[in-house]
Amino acid sequence: MKLNHLNLTVTDVGAAKDFLITYFGLKLGGERGRSFAALFDDNGMVLTLMKGKEVKYPSTFHIGFSQESEEKVNEIYKRLIDDGFSADPPERAHAWTFYVEAPGGFTVEVMA
Repeated sequence: MKLNHLNLTVTDVGAAKDFLITYFGLKLGGERGRSFAALFDDNGMVLTLMKGKEVKYPSTFHIGFSQESEEKVNEIYKRLIDDGFSADPPERAHAWTFYVEAPGGFTVEVMA
């Protein structure tokens, strides 16, 4: 058995879609206007984004993207910061990791 898809409710489908494509390499599978987008990773996992007026995830909720190295984590962190996103620097926790608030109202963890 493997997880096939996950749906996130977001306030801005376009911004969330662009963020996930730009920084995490997801591929656009399809979209319906500004209210829905389906994104795919290299393993066939589908992440759907649906527009919601109010998005309130629990404070500990996040999605994670594992990287092949600490250098890659640092590279993504630098790109995000250079592009105006706010995040604390990577640190050693359960992995070399940092968290960033994504457009649309959810949190992303990047780790190696």
